[in-house]
Amino acid sequence: MDTSYVSKFLQYLKYEKRYSPLTSLAYEKNLLDFFAYLLTIYAIEDLKQIKHLHIRSWLASLKEAKQTATTINRKQSVLRSFFKYAQTQDWILTNPISTLRALRTPERIPNFLKDEETDFLFEELSFGEGFKGFTDRLILELLYQTGMRRAELLALKEQQIEWSLHHLRVLGKGNKERLIPISQHLESQMQAYINEKKRLFENPNTSFFILENGQNLYAGYVYRLVKKHLSATTSLKKKSPHVMRHTFATQLLNNGANLQAIKDLLGHSSLASTQIYTHNHISKLKDIHKKNHPRG
Repeated sequence: MDTSYVSKFLQYLKYEKRYSPLTSLAYEKNLLDFFAYLLTIYAIEDLKQIKHLHIRSWLASLKEAKQTATTINRKQSVLRSFFKYAQTQDWILTNPISTLRALRTPERIPNFLKDEETDFLFEELSFGEGFKGFTDRLILELLYQTGMRRAELLALKEQQIEWSLHHLRVLGKGNKERLIPISQHLESQMQAYINEKKRLFENPNTSFFILENGQNLYAGYVYRLVKKHLSATTSLKKKSPHVMRHTFATQLLNNGANLQAIKDLLGHSSLASTQIYTHNHISKLKDIHKKNHPRG
């Protein structure tokens, strides 16, 4: 298969759709895996030879490999985007994926910390002494108090802090910028962290977070840090940085915030993504009704 098609598509994602490098990398891997399958199983090397049955065969192989419906749908979405673009470029005459439907997926219920668990996390747990302890605690504070994605936290720069307006300018998916308010306490912690960086390092880089050796914070560090402290806090099976984002949104909803406001704070493109948090809210209302209504 001519890989120049993939290269041109990735350029389109980067410069026109403004997808992040990580997203583009995932698209590239999925496409190359798909084309490798076609070459191995069907000896297909021409884009115009691809039919819907070939795509169905690849998706079936993913299912046989025990990949989840969510993962398969995500890979199918990559193909859908690619073939749609290919058709606009006249690389193909008909779209081979247009008749395929996504698999049904189970209802997603986000994992989040209970109020008492967040209290324990920030009031009882020790994060250690020195600059490392300061960094680790502030990472968790920011994830919890702002609902930022891990990638957004890694990309955070000092200049994104609007001190006079008490908010952060966060660059999210699709390079969409949003504003997130920060509390006076968090703001003072962030200022103290910047001062400590300047004291310890002669020329700290522009990233907000740095490690104790002066290097950039990286994704694996954040994941391991969150997993370590959540393991001491909660019995949830999933202990990823995204749990902090789910906790941020769930606690906002439970305390009266409306969905539109939560959508804007999270940087979701539509309310459909934000509505996953209403499941827990409705369950909580049912519990309150059952306990407090005379005929509940």
